[in-house]
Amino acid sequence: MWQRRVKKNGQRRMGEEERGVDFLRQNYRFTIAYDGSRYYGWEHQPGTDMTIQGKLEKVLALMVEEPVEVIGAGRTDAGVHAKAMTANAFLDTELSEEEIRDYMNRYLPDDIGIRKVCRAGERFHSRYNALGKTYCYTCYVGETKPVFDRKYVYALTERPDVERMRCAAEYLKGEHDFASFCSNPRMKKSTVRKVDVIEIRQEGEYLRFTYHGTGFLQHMVRILTGTLLEVGYGRRTPESMEELLAARKRALAGPTAPAQGLCMIKVDYH
Repeated sequence: MWQRRVKKNGQRRMGEEERGVDFLRQNYRFTIAYDGSRYYGWEHQPGTDMTIQGKLEKVLALMVEEPVEVIGAGRTDAGVHAKAMTANAFLDTELSEEEIRDYMNRYLPDDIGIRKVCRAGERFHSRYNALGKTYCYTCYVGETKPVFDRKYVYALTERPDVERMRCAAEYLKGEHDFASFCSNPRMKKSTVRKVDVIEIRQEGEYLRFTYHGTGFLQHMVRILTGTLLEVGYGRRTPESMEELLAARKRALAGPTAPAQGLCMIKVDYH
């Protein structure tokens, strides 16, 4: 939906007053890919402009000549990547969706790319309207160093037992209280989440963990992966997942797997 809006301080672009043009405020939806290796995550961080949100807002502010707030579907951590993060922002512009996309891709760093821009309804909110998310965590189990993939995989020093991990994953699927898999000890909101897919597959030298759920807690996917790897190494039993879920204590779960292996794959909407 288009909304009439007046520029701050009564400013208008050259020629608009003569043409009698009103500013129009439209909600836009973005599909974004990024290599998170050199960024401090999605969300603004004090003392640095090296965040994905910050880079997007800077370019859009230049385009529309006023501050812009970009709302993301999630808040990926430092070093985490995305193939299709969804975000939205309200913009005053006469540019087409393709022109907005091309402008952003021209001025964004090479490790952030806009895959698609489209108009969205006034009430569309990339975070609140999200129905589910898919993440993939990739480990490398080859015998040599993954020189060219090093920023996108977790190189394991031993091969885990895939079948043991698949058995453990069955206990973790479904709706549970995942407090044991949340790194935020001051979490005040519910830690109950529904994870309906945990798929573990080996593809040559790569071991991929795919997760789909209604939402994920802070570091949850990385802690799930670290815990499943311990099962694969024989340090935990698959059956111990039931006890771990019931305990609701982060200290009892496995380590947080490194950030570089994690990638957001998709966000679901109606």
